This record gives sequence, structure tokens and C-alpha cells, in this order.
Amino acid sequence: MTTQSWTFLFVGSTFVLYLTIAWLTRVKDTQGFFVAGRGVPAPANGMAIASDWMSAASFISVAGIISMMGYAGSVYLMGWTGGYVLLALFIAPYLRKFGHYTVPDFVGDRFDSNLARLVAVICAVFISFTYVAGQMRGVGVVFSRFLEVDITIGVMIGMAIVFVYATLGGMKGITWTQVAQYWVLITAFLIPAIAISIKLTGIPIPQIGLGSTLQLDSGGGQTAYFLDKLDLIQADLGFSRYTDTFVGSWDKINVFFVTLALMIGTAGLPHVIVRFYTVPNVKAARWSALWALMFIAMLYLTVPATAAFARYYMIESLNGQTEATLPEWFTNWERTGLVQWFDDGDGHVLYSAGEDNEIFRNGSLSTTKLGEIHRNHERWLRSSGTSGTDARILMRNKGLSGPDRDIIVLAMPEMAELASWIIALMAAGGLAAALSTASGLLLVISSSVAHDVYYRIINPQADEKQRLLIGRSVIGLAVVIAGLFGVYPPGFVSQVVAFAFGLAAASFFPVIVMGIFSKRVGTLPAIAGMIAGIGFTAFYIIASVYGGMTPWTFGLFEHGIKPQGIGAIGALLNFAVTLSLTPLFAPPSKASQDMVDQVREPEMLETGPRVPGL
Repeated sequence: MTTQSWTFLFVGSTFVLYLTIAWLTRVKDTQGFFVAGRGVPAPANGMAIASDWMSAASFISVAGIISMMGYAGSVYLMGWTGGYVLLALFIAPYLRKFGHYTVPDFVGDRFDSNLARLVAVICAVFISFTYVAGQMRGVGVVFSRFLEVDITIGVMIGMAIVFVYATLGGMKGITWTQVAQYWVLITAFLIPAIAISIKLTGIPIPQIGLGSTLQLDSGGGQTAYFLDKLDLIQADLGFSRYTDTFVGSWDKINVFFVTLALMIGTAGLPHVIVRFYTVPNVKAARWSALWALMFIAMLYLTVPATAAFARYYMIESLNGQTEATLPEWFTNWERTGLVQWFDDGDGHVLYSAGEDNEIFRNGSLSTTKLGEIHRNHERWLRSSGTSGTDARILMRNKGLSGPDRDIIVLAMPEMAELASWIIALMAAGGLAAALSTASGLLLVISSSVAHDVYYRIINPQADEKQRLLIGRSVIGLAVVIAGLFGVYPPGFVSQVVAFAFGLAAASFFPVIVMGIFSKRVGTLPAIAGMIAGIGFTAFYIIASVYGGMTPWTFGLFEHGIKPQGIGAIGALLNFAVTLSLTPLFAPPSKASQDMVDQVREPEMLETGPRVPGL
């Protein structure tokens, strides 16, 4: 069977599985729709959290960005896993004990204000749409390569699948679909990594293979440690050594801020937090976090090896080749427009960081130059009426080579010349990762509007039928908007997702922590803090990434703070504004303070008899 036939088989089978689960778990009440009836077992919830969490960024893009950045890319792994410690200790048990449906629900009731609830809803929707943009981008990448359909059509197919199982089953359907999607994506990620580790080092455990020696080549060459070989290749081509720490603008300060932003962003993500409302009790919420971390570790501990293997194969298979000798994987991915080669006159592909290569920056393409190339491509097509193939030949006279970092993992099995069914399995895994997270985000948007705005503010007398209708209608609208992000993505997957974490860090993490651990913080300080945090962070990201603003050094650092890490500064601003205004305004109501005491009361005292003297 061809790779495309295998892909249709795997993708079609998984789509049938997801839709079947959605039909079997369809719901007719709001508790089932928004919080899965609060009956999900902790291990299953851990799998659903892992699937919800390991989005297109984790599956498709994080290994790609580490492959390009080397050691510095580990900030994503440290931040995205470290956040679960904060969730398990400081947030999840307390919010589960609070027992409502959403994060805005907690904010609105804790601060006894519909205005606070509305601000939290706006933050949740803004964060979720930013995050879902990365997932739809991932769907488009997978469809455009493996099913060889236009990105727009691929995104529409993904939208339709998500819409059906999200609207039918709500959180209940999404939860059990995500359990299935976890096993699809983890299988698809591990099998190629194991196969390549065996092929390169003879060791079936990728993590050990990463630190092992390469097998003897056919010419009887001497063995070398894999990472030493990769470091040597990088240095020869003008790049930093793959294992070098704190390279360029990725100094200690930026590594610290990006890691911190991703950690507290994880602890503030609304689509992750809502999963802890689906379990029966506080104990199950704690165990869910532990199970989730274990399931996530299966992928994240494999990512460094996957990234390094892909980098090695990409350089070895590309550099110095001619058009006649370009590898098949390159030709296949060239059709997507995510990797191109343009002859600069010598007929050879150049993959280096040399000064003469004006459109390379640290192993990645200049975004401005890439946009210019795409615009030229469209102009040539319109003016000459040539086919896509002819246009690519014309464009090869412009002198560029380099891949989009979002294709690295998906293309890795082809680079290593693995079996067709493994290549196709990778496509099914990428779609599972993107769709699982997209569905969770869409439900957050739906519940924020249908429950927190419509039911809690506009029409408190709404019955179950009305609330379900609004919830499903909002999902439909959100799917359309998410699809537009997929067709017109604002950046590569990990970058866009990192922005969402920054927004969550600057808005929700501080207000949740202060809402749980301080009875003195009142309504207006909390609202002002959220607005200041998310407003500052959104401005900085938009201005520096899309507006050309030079990243700020704040007069303290050599390099400007990267937009991926500005959420940490936004969170500090949120805390500072809230705490400085708190003494100037009245404390919250007695009911709100009592709620804080109840949420923080140990569960053993809540459920059993009080012990005298304690």
C-alpha cells in the first residue's frame, strides 16, 4: 500500500472511532455537557488531560522548535511540565472543591461580581481563540501533506469532525474521545522514535539512544557519540553546537522568563482547569494531575531524542544535494510550500548559517523574506499562468533553502525512510493531537458564553434545553472562527500556543491564586489586575511579533524579553496592581470570605467529625 492509502486508512478509522464515541456518549443535560456529569475516573481523566494538553504544539511543533534551537528549546519542556506541579498543589483541588463549571464561574462568585465574571469570560475566550489558532494550523499542515488536499479543505474537514463530537457529547463526549485520541497520538509518536533510535544506534529506547554511539557505517568508519557527531555537523555549517546552552538571545534571563511564563500559564489555562471539575471529588482531582503528568511524560521525555534525530537526518539528507539528488521526503513536502529550494547559481542546496546566506537566521527562515517569496509566488502564478510546478522552478533562481519548523516531526519518518504505514500513523497522531485540544478549547468558549454570560448574567431562569441550545450554537460559531485561524495562521504552532500561555499566566493565574489564598482581595482590585495583566501582555506580543517593536530590556537585561516570556512580567504586573489597590478598597462580602474558608478547609474536616482541640 502507498503512504497515502495507509493515511486514508488510519485517519478514516480514527475519525470513525471519534464519531462513534461521540454518538454513544451524547448528553441531554447541562451537567453532562459542561462537566461530564462529574463522574470521570481519575486515570481516564488523566488521559483526557494529557490528550487535551498535548496539542499540535506538543506533537508537531515542540520537537521541531527544539530541533532548530537545540538545548535552548528545552524551556518549552520545563515550562509545560512544571506547571502541573502548580496545578496539583495550588489550584486543582481547591477549584474542584468549589465545584462549579468554569474558571469565570469561580472568579464571578469569589469576587461577588458579574463584572469580574464578564472580564474573566473575555480573558477565557481570548486565550482559547489564540490557542485554537495553533491547533487549526496543525490540522492544515497534516492534511496538506499526507492527504494531498488544499489546506482550506483540510481545515474544513477537521472543523466538521470537531463540531459533531463536541456538540453531540459536550464535555462527556470530548472526555472519552480524548482518551482514545491519547492512545492514537502516543502510539504515533513513540513508534517512529523507537524505529529511528534502533536504526541509528541499535538501541530501542530513544532516550538512551540519544546518548549512545552511532552504528558503524558501511565504509567501516569509526564510531562516535550521536550528540558529538551532531555538534560537529552544526559547527561545520556555521550553527551553534546543538548542545550549547544560552545561545544568542536565549540567555539565562530569557530562559527563566519563558519557563516561568509557560509554568504559570499551564496553571492558568481554562481548558486544562475545567478538566478537574469532571471528577467525583477532590482526591480524584489530585490523582488526575498525577496520572496526567505520567501520561504526558511518555511523550515529553521522548521529544529531545526525536528532535535530535530529525535534525541529524535533515542536515545529512539536504546539505550539498542538487536538484537531481534531492531526497524524496523533500520533494513530497515541497508541494505544501513549507520547505523550498531556490538555486543561487551553483546548483547545490545550501543549509548553513553563513553570513552570505542573507535569509537564514539561526537555522530558521526570515519571516519577512518568506512572506516576500510567497507573495512573489502568487504574483508569478497570476501573471504567467504557469502551473505550480513551473512556478517553483522559476522561484528556484532566488537562492533559498530551509524548512518550516512545523514539518520536522511529521517529515522525520520519511527522512529516515521508514515504512509507509509508520509515516501514515504519524499523520493520524498529529490530527489526534490537534483535534483533541481544539475540542477542549471550543467547549471552554461555549461554556464561558452559554453558562457564564447567558445563564449567570442574561437569563438566570433559562431551562436545560435553552442552555444546551446556546452552548451548541456557540460551539458552531467558534468552530467557524477557529477554521479561519487555520486558513490564515498568525504564526507557527508552538509560537502561537506560547502566546496563549502568556495570556493565561498574566490573567488567570494571579486572580485564581489570590482568590484562593487571600480573603482580603476584593472585586475592583481583582478586575484591575486582570485587565492590566492581559492588556500589557497582549500589547507586547502583538507589537513585538506583528508590529515590529524591538523587545524591551527594561533597562536591566542585555537582550529584550521574548514575547513567549512576557506573560511572566504580565503576571507580576497583575499581582502588583491587585495587591497595591487592595488596601484602598473594601474587602469582599462575608459570603465570599466564608467561601474561601470552605474551599481551603481540609477535606477530612469537611467530611468527618471534628476532633476536639484541632
